[in-house]
Amino acid sequence: MKPANIFLTVTAVQTDAVNSKTQFAETKGKKIAYRSIGNGDTIIFVNRFRGTLDTWDPLFLDSLAENFNVVTFDYTGIGSSSGTLPTDIVDVATDVKDLAEFLELKSITVLGWSYGGLVAQVATLQYPELITHSILVGTNPPGHNEIPLEQAFLDCALKPINDFDDEVILFFEPNSEASVKAAKLSHDRIAKRIDVSKIPSTMDVFQLYFAGGAGLREDNLKFRDQLKATTTPILVICGDHDISFAVENWFALLRELPTAQIIVFPHTGHAPQHQFPELSAKYITNFIQLTTK
Repeated sequence: MKPANIFLTVTAVQTDAVNSKTQFAETKGKKIAYRSIGNGDTIIFVNRFRGTLDTWDPLFLDSLAENFNVVTFDYTGIGSSSGTLPTDIVDVATDVKDLAEFLELKSITVLGWSYGGLVAQVATLQYPELITHSILVGTNPPGHNEIPLEQAFLDCALKPINDFDDEVILFFEPNSEASVKAAKLSHDRIAKRIDVSKIPSTMDVFQLYFAGGAGLREDNLKFRDQLKATTTPILVICGDHDISFAVENWFALLRELPTAQIIVFPHTGHAPQHQFPELSAKYITNFIQLTTK
């Protein structure tokens, strides 16, 4: 059932990420777990491979919630949401649309990280009447990309449970003292409420993610070409050493993407928004505000 007053639901929840209440959108035969903090225009966050409501850095969320209504959610079949994660990213992207409709939102910004960046791109191109801006973090464009993921990703990402050392390798830059320090700070912030039992940990679920990624690499629906024609403002934020989605894969599209801007953080890995949460939030805030028609 929908909340009696959706505007009260969006604005009256707890004011910070650590204390925000988990709510449920019962829509289109599924039950999507979500949280909402802050006020203003809405940004819907779309999560990484194995990500849940708890795996976003609270400081990043709180920094954006100073200017926006920040909504995080679990995909269908992931975390606290019901069902099974679809193997087609086009179907996964319907979660974004369905959640927005449940919340009676006429327009949103979508922010996708990693696998979520792939979902965010599909949503942006499928629902241009809904999505006004697209923020893509630590991800790659659809279609063929020259630089594959590194073996270090596979060595760590497929473990049933990741420890801090794995997180440094997966999301930060192990060769940078500053990055490792930032990793510890981010890890400790996330640890304040994380429920590890909700994090996908089995190969059968991993394969659902991989199938979606493989489909987008095949790109039968020509999303890569659609990016070259979109009028939606796109901000790409990457680290200079992302072991899963190399920033260099965007370079082939330079001069071909009419609305995309790219920010590259130095000595940074797959989670630039966790290494630089406040700075990333400022870039995103300025981008949205200064590219809004």
